[in-house]
Amino acid sequence: MASADTMKAVRLQAPGGPEVLEWLDLPLPLPGPGEVRVRAHAIGAGGPDVLIRNGSYKWMPPLPAIPGNEMAGVVDAVGAGVTLLSVGQRVLVSARELRQRGGCYAEAICVPQDAPFALPDSLAFDDAVSLGNFQLALALLASNGNLPARAILLPGAAGGVATAVAQVARARGLQVIGTASTPAKRDFALANGVSELVDADPAGLPERVFAATGGRGVDLAFDHIGGALFIACLRSLAPGGMAVSYNILGGAPAGDVFDEMRKLLARSLAIRTFSIHAIDADRPLRRGLMEQAIALMAGGAVRAPAATRLPLSQARRAHELLDSGASLGKLVLHP
Repeated sequence: MASADTMKAVRLQAPGGPEVLEWLDLPLPLPGPGEVRVRAHAIGAGGPDVLIRNGSYKWMPPLPAIPGNEMAGVVDAVGAGVTLLSVGQRVLVSARELRQRGGCYAEAICVPQDAPFALPDSLAFDDAVSLGNFQLALALLASNGNLPARAILLPGAAGGVATAVAQVARARGLQVIGTASTPAKRDFALANGVSELVDADPAGLPERVFAATGGRGVDLAFDHIGGALFIACLRSLAPGGMAVSYNILGGAPAGDVFDEMRKLLARSLAIRTFSIHAIDADRPLRRGLMEQAIALMAGGAVRAPAATRLPLSQARRAHELLDSGASLGKLVLHP
C-alpha cells in the first residue's frame, strides 16, 4: 500500500488501447453501513475488462473507471451493521454481484456484505479468480434446458470459457470434441477437458464430428466465432440438438440460418443466443451457479487452468496479451 490511507489502482480516464490504463494512488475506501472491504490477493483479467477499456462494453461503468471483474482476497474491514461476514474471511468478489461492472483492478474494494462468495481454505486465491468462467460454463451447459446429452462441440477449445465448459462436461461424463489452431493450444485443450480434437475447417467439420460420434452428432455446439463456423456447428448437431452462439467474433453467421434449419428439418434443431446477463435479475440462479462452481473446484471435479501471473502495476502488459490472444490459461494480477 502506498500509505495508511491510500491504495494503488489501475484506472482509465477515456477509452483506448492498453496505454490508457493508469497506475495511480487513490484514497483507500472505507466501508459504509452494510459494506465490507476486501483486500485483494489475486485479480482476474479477461475479455470484459478489455471491453471496459476500449469503451465498447454494453454494461460500461461511468468514466473514469477501474476495470476488473474478479477479485479474491480477505475481508479486512467491515462497516456498521455487518453480520454476514467478518474480518479475516476469505472471499471472492464478482462484479456480476455489484451495481456496476468493473472496480477490481485495485488493492482493495468496498462492496455490500451480501455480494462476496465465501471461499474454502482449500481453494487458492489465484484459482478462485477463474470461477466466473465455470459459473458461465454451468449456465451454457443448461442452454438446452438441462436435457440429457452425450456429446458437445467446442470450437476454439483452448479459450477460457471453452476450457471451463470442457471440464464441467467431462465431469458429467460427456464426450467433448474440440478444435484448436496451434500445437500449444491443442495440448492445452486436451489437458483441460477436451476428449478429442478435430480439424477446425468449417467445410469438413460436420463430417469429422459425425465420424467422432459414431454418426450421431453432438447435442450441443458452442460457437463464439460466427461466420461459416456457426453453420458448420448447426450441421454437426444430433437430432434435437442445439447450437449456442455466445459471441460472433468473426461476424454474423454466413448464409440464411433459418433456411439451413429447414434443410435439416428431420433433425428438429434449435438455436440459442446466450449471454450471462440474461440472469442479471435472477439473483438466486446467478449465485447458485457460482456456488456450484465453487463446490466443483473445491471438490476436485474441475480445476483452474494454468495461470500467467503479473503484478497489478503491469496491467497494460496484461491487456497487450489479452489483445493479442497470445496467452493460454487465466491472466492473474497480483497487487
